[in-house]
Amino acid sequence: MTKEQFQQEIRLGIPDTLPEMPPYDTEINHAPKRKDILTPDEKRLALRNALRYFPQHLHAALAPEFMDELRAYGRIYMYRYRPQYEMKARPLDDYPHRSRQAAAIMLMIQNNLDPRVAQHPHELIIYGGNGAIFQNWAQYRLVMKYLSEMTDEQTLVMYSGHPLGLFPSHKNAPRVVVTNGMVIPNYSKPDDWERGNALGVTQYGQMTAGSYMYIGPQGIVHGTTITVLNAARRVASRTAGRLPLFVTAGLGGMSGAQPKAANIAGVLSVTAEINPKAALKRYEQGWVDEVLYDLDEVVERLKAAGAAGPTGATMATGATETTETQTAQLAQRPQRPQKTQSAQKPQLPQRPHSIAYVGNVVDLWERLADEDIPVDLGSDQTSLHNPWAGGYYPVGLTLEESKRMMADDPELFKEKVQASLRRQVAAINRLADRGMYFFDYGNAFLLEASRAGADVAPTGAKGGASFRYPSYVQDIMGPMFFDYGFGPFRWVCTSCDPADLETTDRLAAEVLEQMMQEAPAEIRGQLADNLHWIREAGRNHLVVGSQARILYADAEGRTRIALAFNEAIRRGELKAPVVLGRDHHDVSGTDSPFRETSNIYDGSQFCADMAVQNVIGDAFRGATWVSLHNGGGVGWGEVINGGFGMVIDGSADSDRHIREMLLWDVNNGIARRSWARNAGSLMAIKREMERTPGLVVTLPNLVDDELLKGY
Repeated sequence: MTKEQFQQEIRLGIPDTLPEMPPYDTEINHAPKRKDILTPDEKRLALRNALRYFPQHLHAALAPEFMDELRAYGRIYMYRYRPQYEMKARPLDDYPHRSRQAAAIMLMIQNNLDPRVAQHPHELIIYGGNGAIFQNWAQYRLVMKYLSEMTDEQTLVMYSGHPLGLFPSHKNAPRVVVTNGMVIPNYSKPDDWERGNALGVTQYGQMTAGSYMYIGPQGIVHGTTITVLNAARRVASRTAGRLPLFVTAGLGGMSGAQPKAANIAGVLSVTAEINPKAALKRYEQGWVDEVLYDLDEVVERLKAAGAAGPTGATMATGATETTETQTAQLAQRPQRPQKTQSAQKPQLPQRPHSIAYVGNVVDLWERLADEDIPVDLGSDQTSLHNPWAGGYYPVGLTLEESKRMMADDPELFKEKVQASLRRQVAAINRLADRGMYFFDYGNAFLLEASRAGADVAPTGAKGGASFRYPSYVQDIMGPMFFDYGFGPFRWVCTSCDPADLETTDRLAAEVLEQMMQEAPAEIRGQLADNLHWIREAGRNHLVVGSQARILYADAEGRTRIALAFNEAIRRGELKAPVVLGRDHHDVSGTDSPFRETSNIYDGSQFCADMAVQNVIGDAFRGATWVSLHNGGGVGWGEVINGGFGMVIDGSADSDRHIREMLLWDVNNGIARRSWARNAGSLMAIKREMERTPGLVVTLPNLVDDELLKGY
């Protein structure tokens, strides 16, 4: 398809005649069938809702087709309207547009749906099993048409994937305002989502899926790396002379970052994944070193390596020391790994190495406990925010058996999942009793395990802890990073030129080098790790899809890096605008008591003022688009989160937006955390007030513990 044909297809939107039905691609990883939750009357309503996107003369032809989809898949995806052009991020000027900001948003949308990036691209599911960008292909077509037509004095309003329309605004207003899953609180249970999504009236936008800011597994890899790195520092005395062994699960979406992060952090890892397509996808992308199908072979390899192999990484023993982590070099992968096994099994290399085990995670954990393999680090990144619809697969069933049961007998499937969780936790507890450090990675693993009756009750945990094991935010990400304002800053080069990405990496490193000379001791270690990260980013081959980068940075770092980018665009060193953004999983972006705000102990971890205020503040300080979501990471009804995108183009307006919006976007959360008496945030917000005129934050008066003992 030529560029002109592509642009014509975008401008067409929803065609007035029936397009040909594309073939069902069996090579693509498809979403599981959703459970049959609608009554006959509700199914007719779902059909009526779907048909309203199309002219009346097409209704008779589309009605039986859409009803067949609803019965077969539990949703109406409108497969007939899936475009036949290649779905990928294109250079900015390839998109038909009247607004370059709108063109950048089209690039971001197509990157989300790139088959290399999206988990179930034909069902518009980006990651997490149900994290959607749109509910159906009609919505995609209409949104792209509106974006191609809009000016910088209009705003596109999005209701859970549905484009409500273009409304007059002004050039400093957001071009797009997105909400996903915003329901009345009393109607925010999992079955409420199932029903509303089947009706075509709401969707689960996850975090960056429904906000057009997903950049593939790279989006979480830096956070996962610093989590594993600092977790490994906690067990350094136990692992002297060998590599730490990290065991976890999940390779489908965001979880696909785990093996790469483990390699960069300098550990040996085994990641269980039930879906062979997901494991092979990560292997072919270079995000996991090896795929094994036989659990006996996994165990034999670990035993032969002395449980975790000879040491090959340089691991710091102090959390704030400057660290040179071992980086894994990406090997060429000319073909898929074979299931057949040779008589002579290869040995594990004498360096960080990642294994994907294609099988059930419960089998893996139980076998490791039975064989007394010394696991040092443990976690889980299965999509347990979505436990009954493909986020977690119970032991004893094949992948296909599970898919059938979750649709045909959802109650029995739920029983199987909960029984599996009890077994998984029992095995984890055995290994933890032998010294393993286990952390919840914010996927609702401990939450759902507790609801299943697993033994995760706290045993002498610190005040405010809900479970036996900490969230990674409680022990690592919160006190070391979020409290000081460090979070997952990201950017995308709209030229789609790798040379531009290399330039941004260099500019970001130069900024961090300057900051290292001035930084207080409390954050020097974080800056050192982040500087090492960005220097090694190119060699670690992180790009999947768009030319994007993730870098943990604080408010000062984000602002100085973004201003350096804007200056580079202005002088022509960068060829096209840059999109700035972040994961919603950030200092200010998310209120989630079992993840982002789990290290807040004043009782406000269940309040959502911060995330809502963040989106409002970003919208009038220069964001190009903003989004607010119910659900994300931990699950529907468990979290409120928001995000933004900002297109910078070398202009003075972009300089102003950078300074005003990024300051607010980070310091809103630091101020909230300081009011909760978090020590790092108190230090950070006082430092920010000293350097920022006009910033005045209410600080807490600390109460003597001895005073309260008499009450």
